[in-house]
Amino acid sequence: MPRFIPTIPFDDCFGSVGDLTFFHRDGKCFYKARSQSSFAGTMLQMDHQSVHLRAIAAWQGLTQEIQEEWNANAVGVVSHRPPFDGKSGISGYNLFVSAYHGFATLGDEHVPSPAPWTNFPVFAVPGVDSVSAFGDDLLINFKVMMEETVEAGRYWLLTKLHLTKPGGGKDDGKLRNFLASSACHPGESIVQVEVLDYLNIWDTELSAYTVHCRYLLIDGNTGYRGQYRQMSFDFSI
Repeated sequence: MPRFIPTIPFDDCFGSVGDLTFFHRDGKCFYKARSQSSFAGTMLQMDHQSVHLRAIAAWQGLTQEIQEEWNANAVGVVSHRPPFDGKSGISGYNLFVSAYHGFATLGDEHVPSPAPWTNFPVFAVPGVDSVSAFGDDLLINFKVMMEETVEAGRYWLLTKLHLTKPGGGKDDGKLRNFLASSACHPGESIVQVEVLDYLNIWDTELSAYTVHCRYLLIDGNTGYRGQYRQMSFDFSI
């Protein structure tokens, strides 16, 4: 597979441009032909795309002064995409779109106002307290630990889940977003995530599953999203 050779002014690449897609493996950058699909997408994917298009239109509708304020707020903010070397930054546009998507995920879609970036609080999701099945729906109770000084009700847990057969591998294309039903609390708490119609989402009905999970925090004040983390766990019906 062809490897990307750094040149001036580009010393690294990630994502797609033209007919090529750049990606990272073992700390090295490679590229391949960009995949083309005739699949229009699921209803959820199309809804996500429509939110993204509205975010772009909202950015384009901002005055230059407001855009420059977003650019200033983005200085020093680390990119959520690889390479995770602490050197990759983002633009004001990226920060604005992230905030727009964050508020939309929380059910409060609107044009966000510029806000300085503040580091997310120290937190951990050490495991799952319980998983309960009710017909075609699941209730997953995650254990969440946060700093005692965290503002109550400010941060929300967003999970991306893929249910597969026991021991099955993760497929990023099958990850689906599920927001916790309530905000996180300071200290240790249980946060519930409701997964509706899980049998149809992953088109499988089993007595046991492996769940691959990505999770992150959304700041309810700014709409900003933190870096995601990963975990996997098993459960039985």
